[in-house]
Amino acid sequence: MKKVFLTIATAALLSVNVFAADGGKKSNESSATVSYAVQQEFVSDFASATNVTWTITKNCQKADFTIDGVKKTAFYSLSGDFLGTTQVVAYNAIPAKTQQLIADNYKGYTAKEVIVYQTNTAINEDIDPTSYFVDLKNDAHELLVRITGTGKVDFFKQVK
Repeated sequence: MKKVFLTIATAALLSVNVFAADGGKKSNESSATVSYAVQQEFVSDFASATNVTWTITKNCQKADFTIDGVKKTAFYSLSGDFLGTTQVVAYNAIPAKTQQLIADNYKGYTAKEVIVYQTNTAINEDIDPTSYFVDLKNDAHELLVRITGTGKVDFFKQVK
């Protein structure tokens, strides 16, 4: 189950969010249709969402949307379970102590993008309810680090 969540977080970090006012139609990434149950749950959970764009991948159904002026992505399993949400946040949203750990352990790297992933712990109590993923770059490399709920910084993935 953790692999599914990590895959989703990686996909969210690497995908470019496209927010178009298309009435909740799915993107052309897949010819499959978003399940009715997921659409109903989404409307219930995010009643004031606008500019909803649905995408179906081999791992999940996701909705990119705007709510209260903030761009977010909600993830649902193929069976319809709500998995969690992501959104881009400022680097200063992570604790100062954690920022210092990143500075010490990744000298020469610059933080480019930070995404917060808030999971549905009702599905899996073993995963952190909130994790941050930080895209770090230097002249030669790009990588992702994961910040756990306890403030631990873990290497997550080499991007470049």
